[in-house]
Amino acid sequence: MVAGPGANALDTFPRLLLAHARVRGDRPAMREKAFGIWQCWTWAEAAREVRGMACGLAELGFKRGDRLGIVGDNRPRLYWAMCAAQMLGGIPVPMYQDAVAQEMTFVLQDAGIRIAIVEDQEQVDKLLEVKDQHPDLLHIIYDDPRGLRHYSQTFLHGLDELIAAGTIHDRNHPDFLDQEIAQGQPDDTAIMLYTSGTTGKPKGVCQTHGALIAAARGGCGFDRLGDTDEVLSYLPMAWVGDNLFSYAQALVAGFTVNCPESGDTVMTDMREIGPTFYFAPPRVFENLLTQVMIRMEDAGTLKRRMFHAFMDVAKRCGADILDGKPVGSTDRLQYALGNLLVYGPLKNVLGMTRIRVAYTAGAAIGPDLFRFYRSIGINLKQLYGQTETCAYVCLQPDGKIKFDSVGLPAPGVEIKIAANGEILVRGPMLLKEYYRRPDATAESINAEGYFMTGDAGFLDEDGHLKIIDRAKDVGKLTNGAMFAPNYIENKLKFFPYIKEAVAFGHDRDMVCAFVNIDMGAVGNWAERRGIPYSGYVDLAGKPEVLQLIQECIEQVNAELAHDAMVADTQVHRFLVLHKELDPDDDELTRTRKVRRNFISEKYAVLIEALYGGRQNQFIETEVKFEDGRKGKVAADLQIRDARIFPAVQGRAA
Repeated sequence: MVAGPGANALDTFPRLLLAHARVRGDRPAMREKAFGIWQCWTWAEAAREVRGMACGLAELGFKRGDRLGIVGDNRPRLYWAMCAAQMLGGIPVPMYQDAVAQEMTFVLQDAGIRIAIVEDQEQVDKLLEVKDQHPDLLHIIYDDPRGLRHYSQTFLHGLDELIAAGTIHDRNHPDFLDQEIAQGQPDDTAIMLYTSGTTGKPKGVCQTHGALIAAARGGCGFDRLGDTDEVLSYLPMAWVGDNLFSYAQALVAGFTVNCPESGDTVMTDMREIGPTFYFAPPRVFENLLTQVMIRMEDAGTLKRRMFHAFMDVAKRCGADILDGKPVGSTDRLQYALGNLLVYGPLKNVLGMTRIRVAYTAGAAIGPDLFRFYRSIGINLKQLYGQTETCAYVCLQPDGKIKFDSVGLPAPGVEIKIAANGEILVRGPMLLKEYYRRPDATAESINAEGYFMTGDAGFLDEDGHLKIIDRAKDVGKLTNGAMFAPNYIENKLKFFPYIKEAVAFGHDRDMVCAFVNIDMGAVGNWAERRGIPYSGYVDLAGKPEVLQLIQECIEQVNAELAHDAMVADTQVHRFLVLHKELDPDDDELTRTRKVRRNFISEKYAVLIEALYGGRQNQFIETEVKFEDGRKGKVAADLQIRDARIFPAVQGRAA
């Protein structure tokens, strides 16, 4: 490597990659399952591919400061494309692979993307659909050539072709790439990740090599992640969490990243790989538990009784055993037997036998769900962070897990609570800027250098952070009581039968809610009771299903009654929506965050019916299909009143 400022320091991702190629060149860097067979690349092989890719991009005119669009599922060569761009001083801009073509236009235009590397024909077709709107998009490069044989556009190139040309360039100009890498600095922008845009247009968050590496080193040191660990990479590459876990931490620690064959094979592939480090949003953990419970309902009497008996043992002492706390010998013996007969086989089915640490974030996770996984010996923990903080603010230390907190400030992070309850954070992991938005950058960081997260919360007596809601979403009822909609919605979503919920109440005299049922869980529940249904709309309107959801809501109301701060925000009235809230219909972001204002406008007639005392309301809604077609879904929705409980003095334990 050519000498230059910081050239010998491992302070950029290209330097980290080259260091791993030297130190552990024959160790596996990445695996990908293709056609049912796991393919493996060592660190040395990965470094060679990245060099070829970088020099190939240079041949196409890609240079320092340019932005490289990346679209597709988790694929080794798409991760390497990020590093290839970084070698040249460029900025990778991953986009959500399930976004429709028109959704990509904003990022393509805002980031000024001139070259894009995509996975396959599906993503090529999306870019071709909108290319006329983006004349600056000069080249589209594809990884998988299937279906593209007869595409004749001169700006389309295969990734193999690009790497071959780059390898020749590297041979003819052996010093070129090393000189480019040597120019890289830790405060250069390493990646641009777009926010979800819940309240407006997404913003491009520019994160530096230094910020991401600091977050990665902090997390790896905190949980002792090393080069022998394995992670399964299946969450969107455009999401900051995947960039931290599957890219930054992998390049810092040198562990192996495994890419599943497809989204449908994740669980099978996970069982085959047996990762030691795992991340999933709460919904994934909820779905896994729901599947387990459904299977147990269908099991024989003996197996079902054994499962429930040993789960009672696990609930009693499993979490304490995991945390290394004192547990009686009888309980330890029963737990060991349970591990042999129930917990061990269950973890094997889930692909979690080897997991040392599992994390969840992005939404609140129910205490019962949290307890279940920890009770069977899975070291599940919560973390807290945002795109602007490299997903790195709080971590939960082993042995100090609190089910209702997101943990302590991560190493190197300072947290302060503003007078209005907003969480402020400071540390090396903060964003460099919002791309071409100096106004937004200035508004997000105060005079003391604290990033204003927009979340409301507080630090408890042990210094653990507890999140209440988004600060902008916290409102008041007409009687002055605090209204935190996300807090209520998360409590509702802890039930396996409720997939999504939207609560209303600001400046109103009571709280009302929309509910989406979980088709799989409720469908199974209905089938076991002999309740016929023809689809989502029919199932959502069944009186038995409405009663099931009402019982869930009333259970939440009973819990809220025990907390003086939110006792007045029990849900008075609700309805079950006739369609699932969907990112394709602009009701959710691609990270499945509720677009609250949009939903309030789109379903204003339903909100009016809830607060107007009506017992039913007809609605017809336009929906978008994956192939771009549009249709309509109509239903006469039933509105129900839920039982309200008197406030209980004191707070429930």
